[in-house]
Amino acid sequence: MLSTTGGFLPPMTPDKGGQGHYVPVMNRHEATALSSEELERYARHIILPEIGGSGQQKLKRARVLVIGAGGLGAPVLQYLAAAGVGTLGIVDDDAVSLSNLQRQIVHATPSIGTAKTDSAAQTIKQLNPNVHVETHKTRLDATNARKLVAEFDIVVDGSDNFDTRYAVADACEAEGRPLVHAAVGRFDGSLTVLKPFERGPTGEPNPSYRDLFPEAPPEGLVPSCAEAGIVGALTGVLGTLQAMEVIKLITGIGEPLVGRLLLYDGLAARFDTVRYKKLK
Repeated sequence: MLSTTGGFLPPMTPDKGGQGHYVPVMNRHEATALSSEELERYARHIILPEIGGSGQQKLKRARVLVIGAGGLGAPVLQYLAAAGVGTLGIVDDDAVSLSNLQRQIVHATPSIGTAKTDSAAQTIKQLNPNVHVETHKTRLDATNARKLVAEFDIVVDGSDNFDTRYAVADACEAEGRPLVHAAVGRFDGSLTVLKPFERGPTGEPNPSYRDLFPEAPPEGLVPSCAEAGIVGALTGVLGTLQAMEVIKLITGIGEPLVGRLLLYDGLAARFDTVRYKKLK
């Protein structure tokens, strides 16, 4: 943590006290009534005072982009589809392989060899036909990240390499989109929410991904899951937590993990939280 990004802050809407704050893009989408089928489907959400009918409508209006339909993206996509998020975008350039099925539960054996975007879209359609899916069979990088991110309200990073993580984080910061980031390895994982375009309670800009990880580790230092292995259920734990953070952001409930890194140790069954700030 030795350098900073330069603190790019896109325009914010001033609140009554004059301090800038982020206005969620999904709140600008046109409201649509819930059908009788949707009222029954989402009844357990709607009965919650914190969500209710208005919160469910926010979920229906929301557009969420998920980077990667793999171990993390699989539970994210399934839980957000089940929750009634209106539009889910999926970015992935890979095809389903047999070794994926140990943890990537959005895919099934008959999907082996097919594009992960198509496989995931089919699963979502079966789970909740009300959800619109936009597939992007491409690898996100610095050349296309901003264009992809700009079309959505919230972005979820389920990628497995630092090049993609930096590209999506930089794009989200530039476009003013909240980013829900997670990473996993062997038996442990981490999770945080990034909103560097917004100011915290003290008026200071929130930290960015580059404040948390100023530079990528040397090549080969962090082995891939193919090299080191990974417990399949671990991706379910972290991916489900990512989905929960997205639901909180959309509905405006709770306290998102902004400026906090949640650490999960699967072997010890322990959660810890570490606070981090914007670098000076």
